[in-house]
Amino acid sequence: MLDLGRYRLVKAVGGALIAVGGLSACATYYLPAGAGRAAGVARLAGSLSDAGLARYTADMDPAMLALARRHDPRPHKDYWGRVRGWEKLDLHLIPRLGDREPDFDQARVINGFKAASPLPLEASRPFMLTGAKAERDKALHCLTQAVYFEAGFEPVAGQQAVAQTVINRVRHPGYPKSICGVIYEGAARGTGCQFSFTCDGSLQREISPVVWTNAEIVARRALAGFVMKDVGAATHYHASYVYPYWAPTLVKLRTLGTHVFYRWTGPSGTQAAFRGRYSGDETVSADILMGADPRTLEAAPPGSMAAVAASGGVLPVATGEPAKIVSPEGVVEILPPMTGDPAAAMRGGRRLPTPEEIDKINKALGALETPVVDTTVKTVEAAPPPAPPPPPPKPRPPSLVNPLN
Repeated sequence: MLDLGRYRLVKAVGGALIAVGGLSACATYYLPAGAGRAAGVARLAGSLSDAGLARYTADMDPAMLALARRHDPRPHKDYWGRVRGWEKLDLHLIPRLGDREPDFDQARVINGFKAASPLPLEASRPFMLTGAKAERDKALHCLTQAVYFEAGFEPVAGQQAVAQTVINRVRHPGYPKSICGVIYEGAARGTGCQFSFTCDGSLQREISPVVWTNAEIVARRALAGFVMKDVGAATHYHASYVYPYWAPTLVKLRTLGTHVFYRWTGPSGTQAAFRGRYSGDETVSADILMGADPRTLEAAPPGSMAAVAASGGVLPVATGEPAKIVSPEGVVEILPPMTGDPAAAMRGGRRLPTPEEIDKINKALGALETPVVDTTVKTVEAAPPPAPPPPPPKPRPPSLVNPLN
């Protein structure tokens, strides 16, 4: 037994010496005296070239060589059966789940797989809008826009959650300190805006007066101290039918309506971090529009939102804009401000006609009606020959009760 142990020890030491000798032979080189530093570096670099590596690996075990090649960090085309899109890691690109973006159905499935955080939600403090009336009007208008375009046709809870997220950002140190500033942040930036309606053309569309009124009610309540507790400290959300690359990096809170809400991780996602103070200035500056990137201001095309910001202009967010509705004939009607309640969100977005308008339309239709002809033949003693029957009357159009629905 003792001889066997000595044999194993000698064998292990011999193997180690052979390995060290092989590596030393690869790393050492011979140069005549006086060759200089440059020649030495050239000689060593030559042994590390592809030709030098080929000479050294000629006698390597095939399995060892295959394993080494698989972990070779140099670029190569043999991806060893990796999934398409994951052959190599490029830190300059946004990571994706595969070789293409998920469609709507796939995104819903992926979002459903990620469970919401089991931690209790920390409700935000009430926010009371203060400041000059002109600034308060701008803030109300901007928040109404956000609620309308982001969640106007969703349940009231979904609208309130969007408004709460905007207010949370105002209080977080990572965002502008005004309602309009948060909503229009990056609206003219080439890499995208924070709220999609500010840069996708939605602001050019005709609005639904009833839904707009409902959104304004939600916004007004949020600016008067109402707290949507179901989203806690949420600062992010996205539609349930998309899966943004940043979703896995945040804490999922709740799904309300068609939006999934998130908060920051760690201390940044707790209420202790929301110590920012409202500035009271609702001017949307160039830095906010461009995402604080002055390089994009120089290349702004004339007439664009970026050009307005570059010239020191302010994004038009003033209040008092009358609601408009366009008929199929292209007639534009200016409507007065309307009142309503949150339950009015699902009325289809159409203004109910007044009784005078209904009466006017029915009278206009009545003028086109054909009088009904009495075809009853009276019996007399000396009746003349019967006249040919008149043509049948045209059908009477029904009275129009709600002409705009």
